[in-house]
Amino acid sequence: MHVPAGHPAPVAAAPVRVVVLASGSGSTLQALLDSPDRGALWEVVAVGSDKPGVTALDRAARAGVATFTVAPADFSDRPDWDAALAAEVARHEPGLVVLVGFMRILGAPLVQAHAGRMVNTHPALLPSFPGAHGVRDALAHGVKVTGCTVHLVDAGVDTGPILDQAAVRVLPEDDEASLHERIKTAERDLLTRVVSRLARETTHPTGTHPTSTHPERTAPR
Repeated sequence: MHVPAGHPAPVAAAPVRVVVLASGSGSTLQALLDSPDRGALWEVVAVGSDKPGVTALDRAARAGVATFTVAPADFSDRPDWDAALAAEVARHEPGLVVLVGFMRILGAPLVQAHAGRMVNTHPALLPSFPGAHGVRDALAHGVKVTGCTVHLVDAGVDTGPILDQAAVRVLPEDDEASLHERIKTAERDLLTRVVSRLARETTHPTGTHPTSTHPERTAPR
C-alpha cells in the first residue's frame, strides 16, 4: 500500500485478547485454536477451568496457551470462588471472554467486569430450551429443528442478547447423544465466526455495538 510522503504508515491493530473458560474436553476450544483468524484478528491468551486435569487444559498447553484452574473445592464459599475466578481472568487482560462448555453459573464480579464482552454457547435455539438440558428438552418436545446459539452473558441463565444462531435438523433416529454431536459441529463453526466478527468490531468499530446485531440463522443441517 502506497503511503503519501509526510503521512505516517497505518499501524495494524493488535489481535483481541481472548480468555476461554471450559469444564470438559474442549472440542469447541480446539476449533478456536485451529481457526485461521487466531493470531490475526484475535488470540487465545489463556484457558481456564473449574476442574483440574480436564482435556481442555491439555489442548491449550499443547498449543502453547497459558492455563489456570480455579476449583470451587479450594474455596470456603461461593463468593470467594467468584472473586478468585474474576481476578484470574482479569490478570490476562482479555478483550473477550468465551465460555465453551463451562458448567458453572458465573458470579457478578466476573459478569459485571466483562459486560458486553463475554459470550457463551448453548445447544438449542434460544429462547427455547434454556438451561443444562437443552438437547434433551428439545427431543422431549418433539421439535423438528433445533440448533445452537451464541449469546452475550448476563446475570440470568441463557438470557443474554443473542449474537447468532445455526439450525440443525432433528432426524427420526436421533437420540440425545447423536443430536448433540451434530449440534456441536455447528456450534464450533458458529462460535469461531462470531468471535472473529466481534474482534473486527472491536478493532474496527463501525458504531454498531455487538448487542445490536441481528442473528442470521443458517439452513438446517
